[in-house]
Amino acid sequence: MPETVQLFVTCIIDTLYPEIGKAVVQVLRRVGKKVEFPPDQTCCGQPAFNAGLRNQARPIAIHTIQTFEKTHGDIVIPSGSCASMIRHHYPELFENDPVWEERAQAFAGRVYEFSEYLVDRLGIEDVGARFPHKITYHSSCHLLRELGVDRQPRTLLTQVREAEFVELPYTADCCGFGGVFSVEHPEISAAMLERKINCIEESGAPYVVTCDAGCMTNINGGLLRHGKTQRALHIAEILAGIEVP
Repeated sequence: MPETVQLFVTCIIDTLYPEIGKAVVQVLRRVGKKVEFPPDQTCCGQPAFNAGLRNQARPIAIHTIQTFEKTHGDIVIPSGSCASMIRHHYPELFENDPVWEERAQAFAGRVYEFSEYLVDRLGIEDVGARFPHKITYHSSCHLLRELGVDRQPRTLLTQVREAEFVELPYTADCCGFGGVFSVEHPEISAAMLERKINCIEESGAPYVVTCDAGCMTNINGGLLRHGKTQRALHIAEILAGIEVP
């Protein structure tokens, strides 16, 4: 009987990109997992936390913990920022509450970012994907800096059949999104995004891959506004075998 994993789909994927959620499920099933989706899941509370509204973030975190405590198995999240929120900042939210801190730590111990889960947890580097195009990779901030995940998505992408992987200049530079950062500091955000777009052009790749839908949204918005033909894709779409023009 296949081992069960839980999908924490994230707000932005659930609301704007359900096809990415379906791609995650497709890949996980391909590697032999049974995927469950707890229907009561909501936001992880990261927007409130990042805005300094910890009193508002705590009840959201409590709801999330309670929702997944009813389940069993690993929890897979197709987002470095949401995975980082749960793994690092949930225990921080409850550091003066021994009961909820313990529950937060237990919950965090079940959480894996999607590419991290495939490579580190399952030991899988090749999921049988095919994508006959040149691709590059954008290292999103939370995934790289807070989770230390960088080798894993690169490993998966270099195993994609018929894909030509090239490095993105200054790949670790922020795309300028940062959630509320892009709203509070629009001029700085726009300058960072412009530099990222220039790097994508310099790479020569028509597709830039990222593990976070927030970065994907921001980059695609900038590419569209600048009249560029390149496109940002989520890694799950590549691994599931998305068809592109």
